[in-house]
Amino acid sequence: MTTTSTTAATSPVTGTQALLAAVGAGVRTYDLGRRLTIGMPQSPNHPPFWHALPRRHGDNVRADGGSAANDIITMGTHVGTHIDAFAHVSQDGRLVDGSDAAVAGRGGRFAELGAHTIAPMVRRGVLLDVPAALGQPDGCPPGYEITPQDLSAAAQRQGTPIRPGDVVLIRSGWGRLFDHEDRTRYVGHASGVPGVGAAGATWLADAGVHAVGADTIAFECLRPGAGHSVLPAHRVLLVERGVYIIETMALEELAADAVHEFLFVLSPLAIFGATGSPVRPLAVIANG
Repeated sequence: MTTTSTTAATSPVTGTQALLAAVGAGVRTYDLGRRLTIGMPQSPNHPPFWHALPRRHGDNVRADGGSAANDIITMGTHVGTHIDAFAHVSQDGRLVDGSDAAVAGRGGRFAELGAHTIAPMVRRGVLLDVPAALGQPDGCPPGYEITPQDLSAAAQRQGTPIRPGDVVLIRSGWGRLFDHEDRTRYVGHASGVPGVGAAGATWLADAGVHAVGADTIAFECLRPGAGHSVLPAHRVLLVERGVYIIETMALEELAADAVHEFLFVLSPLAIFGATGSPVRPLAVIANG
């Protein structure tokens, strides 16, 4: 009879017990997703969110007095907090795998690169608080392009170097406008919106990140009056380098608590062939 020994470092059982012990000791969870509400700010390029109750309590009462309400929602997959699938953007007619974008979408579905192909994420997460690194804690100016130097400065200031496989969330401070009574403020068509450009996207991809996110609708820098007319960071990340993009995130609470490193959890809806999916990402840290 042959026996083998397994160390704590290599045993799945021991590793799972350590993980459960950490959870049992207490964790704090930050909700990084925006609440889905009718009329919330969003890109004008996508179908808006709508919610209704086809059946209300009392519309149909069972013999025992019980009743149930139900819902119907309509929305684009790039509305509210969401993740972009690789099928979302093409360049010169090609997708990230080199396939013909028009052919890939025939039949009304992207079978190879749709949202259903995005695996759930349980990874190291890093928040890069760019305004804090720039000495402008309230937020970057409208239309400001976040540079590789800004990203590097934030990582160095926080002591959170970027590692391959990380999910990196970039705070511009623009998220504070999401609930503004003037819904156009957050969209920022006239003012411009701060964000990463092609150079910053390349810096992130070179670091080997798995996904990136931001507190704005478009992730990247939008110049005043330009809207979503040109999106070079999307081209770099989704087409050239294969990095997922998460948009319209809630990052202010993380920044206020100076939480720059955490366990990042995200699971997209497995919508077959879709170009994106609504998500409710979480940042998890040890309690105390």
